[in-house]
Amino acid sequence: MVRRPDATGTFFTAARHRNRAMYALACLVAVLLGLASRRYPDVLLAFLGKYPGDTLWAVMVFFGWGLLRRRDSTSRVALLALTTCLAVEVLKLYRAPWMIDIRHTMLGHWVFGHAFLAQNLVAYAVGVALALGVEIAWPYAGQGVG
Repeated sequence: MVRRPDATGTFFTAARHRNRAMYALACLVAVLLGLASRRYPDVLLAFLGKYPGDTLWAVMVFFGWGLLRRRDSTSRVALLALTTCLAVEVLKLYRAPWMIDIRHTMLGHWVFGHAFLAQNLVAYAVGVALALGVEIAWPYAGQGVG
């Protein structure tokens, strides 16, 4: 059952009970759409560049934290997602040889990227805001014991 806020809480601060299956599916969809945005960039508007993939990465991080922290408030999950995205972006400034080697693997490139770009922070904020909106508007995301 969806845990609705009481008189003292809102959707942002009230504890939730997230459905594992729904959040795992949301993560998978975000990953697949993000990979598709990089594989088929011609389908998207040219001015968007690589930012749809970055935005979808942040969406995946939000739903990943929602999956792991099933009873946390929406604001807590959003804060965790933004902090994670910021930390990974700042980590791009770390240029140790072993970290560069990791970034040259496919998985390392997907997770850590190569170069710090302040514009990515905007894409991450947009992604977290989108995922936050989906969580609030998605009435069945918190139902079930999954």
